[in-house]
Amino acid sequence: MAEVIVVGGGGGGMVAALLLARRGHRVRLYERLDRLGGKLAERRRDGFTFSLGPSLLTLPEIFRELGVAREFVELDELCRYRFADGSELRAYSDPDRMAVEVERLAPGEGAAWRAFYRWAVHCLEASRRTFFTAPRGHRPEQARIGDLLAIAPGRTLDGLARRFFRDPRLRQYVGRYATYAGSSPYRAPAALGCIPAIEHGDGGWYVPGGLRRLADDLTRLLAEAGVDVHTGVEVAEVIADRSAVSGVALASGERVSADAVVVNADAAALYGRLLPDRRRMRRIARLGPSTSAFLLLAGVEGRTEGLPHHSIAFSADYRREFRDLFERGVPPEDPTISIGCSAVDDPSQAPAGAENWVLLVNVPAGDPGRWPIPPDAYRDLVLERLARHGHDLSGRLRFVESFTPADLRDRYGAWGGAVYGTAYRGVLAPFRRPGNRGPRRGLYLVGGSAHPGGGLPLVAMGGRIVASLVERDFPVRTGVRSP
Repeated sequence: MAEVIVVGGGGGGMVAALLLARRGHRVRLYERLDRLGGKLAERRRDGFTFSLGPSLLTLPEIFRELGVAREFVELDELCRYRFADGSELRAYSDPDRMAVEVERLAPGEGAAWRAFYRWAVHCLEASRRTFFTAPRGHRPEQARIGDLLAIAPGRTLDGLARRFFRDPRLRQYVGRYATYAGSSPYRAPAALGCIPAIEHGDGGWYVPGGLRRLADDLTRLLAEAGVDVHTGVEVAEVIADRSAVSGVALASGERVSADAVVVNADAAALYGRLLPDRRRMRRIARLGPSTSAFLLLAGVEGRTEGLPHHSIAFSADYRREFRDLFERGVPPEDPTISIGCSAVDDPSQAPAGAENWVLLVNVPAGDPGRWPIPPDAYRDLVLERLARHGHDLSGRLRFVESFTPADLRDRYGAWGGAVYGTAYRGVLAPFRRPGNRGPRRGLYLVGGSAHPGGGLPLVAMGGRIVASLVERDFPVRTGVRSP
């Protein structure tokens, strides 16, 4: 049995802690906030509930296998995309209905979407046999010869979109998948194009009461497994010599010994503060940060006819938007706006006759104090752009709150700093991300900045990968409990 410390209670850390405890290890988890769940955060005000993190759940079987028994609701319409010319694409979960919608939007492109979806399915199958199941640098047991070609190596996501679609609106729709990882479609690898196979193959799901309930369920499972959870406690240092870790030092000054330390924090935080390593910090700096988020939470009077659970209002110039984000380092003047309103499917999320709107805009991860436009002025800009897309909320607002990346990081531990750690910059970026095994014996990384990446399903997969590594390095001889 190993003594394991998990630093950080986000999704990846919770999954790793849960699996290791079930398999016989003694696990302590330290989280600086007063709750677990990381980006599975929420804000409540005046009878409204707002999810500050993900708006939909994919691959729910991952959480079922962990023991989450809560009922999920599958959405028929995954998302509604609205383009700058006023046209719309309704993305239905069913692939056949989706192809019909693509054909309606752009005659002649329905068959192209079917071909794109078939490619995405093959890419996902290859990823499940390789990238999603093993730590970086390990040969996956089920890998096939053609798996590398299946992910379109050497091609960007935008290049993949151009391979399948002539219509620029559909290329913009495909490019949106790069933002799931805080990346640019013009630099991110084509492999991110496997996401439609997840959304249209396994569906998009909503958790009644909000996705925060997943964190509540995992917290309960940790307690049942015997994990020693400490919230409101910050880890200041990972203690290690040249060869191995030996524990952590808390901000209070207390030192806690351990055989293994699993860090569920941004890799830059690990190598910049917890266990300083200039060489690895230089590598991370070369990869560059992801985008972060600017959130507006709006309590809206009345019900909006036909409003879906989730929609996207695209900018008129996608290339300019990503130049603003990744080259100029400023919030886009014409941003793409993600609109979430869970009250359309879950009336408990807002008072009767009202709606809870969450507006998300991708912004640089840097200090908002250096933005060329003050946050309050940027809030007004986002609302004005939203009105251009047909959603004028000016006469319907009970209140609107805005949150910069610093607000989200400091108050909720969500979306702050770099959204998913290191962005996918370049076609080989997935293989350059920090690995799950650190440079000292007993040190492991899990979470969005490490392999395999960010998003609820991937960080959960990362938790499984790290648990398997710890077990390999510190095998339990007796008393193993099955997950």
